[in-house]
Amino acid sequence: MTENPMRPTVLLAHPGAEMFGSDRMLLESAAGLVEAGARVVVALPSTGLLVHELRAVGAEVVILPMLVLRKVLLTPRGLPRLFRDTFRGFGAAWRLMSRVRPDVVYVSTIIIPQWPLVARLRRTRSISHVHEAEASGSRIVNRILYSPHLVSQRTLVNSRFSRDTIDTALPALARRSHVVYNGVASPPHPVAPRPRTEHALRVLYVGRLSPRKGPDLVIDAAHRLQAEGRLVDVTLVGAVFEGYEWFERDLRQKAAAADVAVEFAGFHSDIWPFLAEADVLVVPSRADEPFGNTAVEGILALRPVIASDSSGLREAAGGYATAQLVSAGSPDAIANALADIDANWDEMVSTVADSRAEALRRHAPSVYRSSIATHVLDRRRTTVDEDDR
Repeated sequence: MTENPMRPTVLLAHPGAEMFGSDRMLLESAAGLVEAGARVVVALPSTGLLVHELRAVGAEVVILPMLVLRKVLLTPRGLPRLFRDTFRGFGAAWRLMSRVRPDVVYVSTIIIPQWPLVARLRRTRSISHVHEAEASGSRIVNRILYSPHLVSQRTLVNSRFSRDTIDTALPALARRSHVVYNGVASPPHPVAPRPRTEHALRVLYVGRLSPRKGPDLVIDAAHRLQAEGRLVDVTLVGAVFEGYEWFERDLRQKAAAADVAVEFAGFHSDIWPFLAEADVLVVPSRADEPFGNTAVEGILALRPVIASDSSGLREAAGGYATAQLVSAGSPDAIANALADIDANWDEMVSTVADSRAEALRRHAPSVYRSSIATHVLDRRRTTVDEDDR
């Protein structure tokens, strides 16, 4: 079939094919561009759940070698693979751009640094979308990670916290950055919370099982509540990165030693059934988060949310009557917040609908898709003075 010469072609590059936060946002970006009439081609380094979802919204998917910066590559043992992936990734990206001839390249995340550079060498406009922000990390390392994206004509970030983090490391990049808050989809009619928290309080965690995400803090908080006579059931939805299997073993041992009922549900792309069964969602990250999609999903699911009072989680969960922000890394603070929600359950249940309505206003996927399409397809947008939401 002959391509419409008036139809813009957008090449999206993304570092994975799972269905976690940045993967879901890549899917929403692709959907918005397809809806705007673009031909959308997505380059991924591997296959996975994201591939089917991308094709379902009308995008083409290409699997090719790609340099994806991981910590393991920045070690002496990882250097040979780093050099291999650099050369293979550059060649694969160059050949794909020769074949696709995109009008613009959309680079998703900062850990695929070759794509803005290849686009510049091919004299093709590029846009970088930054989903990472570690204000507590090394300023020098952050500057190195952000620097390749200076060659993009525009940078999008998912929170003011992300932009402030960039500003600390690389002010020139921050000055041309636009804040586009994540769009978060939800069921049209989520299951209402239980009228009473009878028997055990059902506490849910959704995310990677890693020390920085803090699922162990949820188990510790549940143990403290049980020591005070309140039964708690914990469900952990998520899996470990390869090489972190030890952490899941530690979590299981901790749960057994504390005599806390913990279900290790594994990874699920559809988290809404788990939210429907839960009473409270906890987002206990120890480290900086650029945003907090999971916290917004909890609010959209009509559930009270407890989140760390730090980084982008403040923007994601702040300003809702049914969301509590607590000190990061403190199981005592989580336990106190759980006890407070349990004691004031009637009030919580009466206000969850209002919180959902506000979250829908802030994070409607349709608004996110439209904003992404405007930034990517409209060459005339150059101002960086105002946020997009």
